[in-house]
Amino acid sequence: MPLPAPPTIPGLRFRPLGGRRDYAGMVAVHRACAEVDGLDEVVTEAELANFVENADSLDPSLDITLADVEGRAVAYSWISHRLQTAGDELHFHRGYVHPAWRRRGLGAAMLHQMTRRAEACRLGSVGRRFLQSYIADGEVSAAALLSSRGYAPVRYSFKMVRDLSQPIPDLPLPSGLEVRPAEAAHFRAIWEAEREAFQDHWGYAPWPEENYQRFLAFPHYDPSLWRVAWDGDQVAGSVLSYIHPEENSEHGRLRGYTEDISVRRPWRRRGLASALIARSLAALKERGMTEAALEVDSENPTGALRVYQRLGFTAIWRRSLFRRALGAPAA
Repeated sequence: MPLPAPPTIPGLRFRPLGGRRDYAGMVAVHRACAEVDGLDEVVTEAELANFVENADSLDPSLDITLADVEGRAVAYSWISHRLQTAGDELHFHRGYVHPAWRRRGLGAAMLHQMTRRAEACRLGSVGRRFLQSYIADGEVSAAALLSSRGYAPVRYSFKMVRDLSQPIPDLPLPSGLEVRPAEAAHFRAIWEAEREAFQDHWGYAPWPEENYQRFLAFPHYDPSLWRVAWDGDQVAGSVLSYIHPEENSEHGRLRGYTEDISVRRPWRRRGLASALIARSLAALKERGMTEAALEVDSENPTGALRVYQRLGFTAIWRRSLFRRALGAPAA
């Protein structure tokens, strides 16, 4: 449902995603936003391709919108739609407006469009329906816009970093478990174990098959860095580390990520996550990295934040989850 271009921006049009030809413009918008807003991340065309072409909770033709002026991308947004196992309906959205084009109504127009889309997209919920978006502390304009529309922060997550020059503990695996090299024949079992483990996380919605395809196509995964613990023929837990070379080049650093940290219920509270993370830190150091990073829900029910702190990770920035009940009046 396209919106009319604000009269203060001649030549502006809102349009659906046009395919791969749009990725470069979206990357440029995100890069400009990251620099101004202090976002500690880099988005690549390969990542956008994986996000769009293996979409697991959005329809790219309806849920991704670009704003351009005379063919040049100046903003973009997307919204996804998930039904939680608890019965609530979540419409998660993000938007980026190039800093040179801010304060002209673009962000408000795109937020209005995403809200209309969420209103029209019903998933058969028997519970509540929410609009929500993660906003980093540096995204002051975005936070102000959401607050003005009735959103409020309800949850927080931290980006944490660990200096690999500090000693890495040698932690034993729980009895009966072993770490084996990750092979292609194992990928499905690893993903299924992770999907099962993440069911306990706040706001969980079932992972569809498209999520597995996105998992396989993630451009930075390196199975040689993965540390997967097995109990016989069952995956007990894993840490799927990776290196993002474009991000390291952009920021002039040598960072690896210890992400997709998961332990299935029968093997929790036995030190498995700590042992796998320690092995992952050592692997990243051997690969030449000088620091490791991860992101964690501040209220993770498995106590992950405390585990990471004990292993030497410290928080460097925060995201807030802003939420508003869908159908509630905007402020």
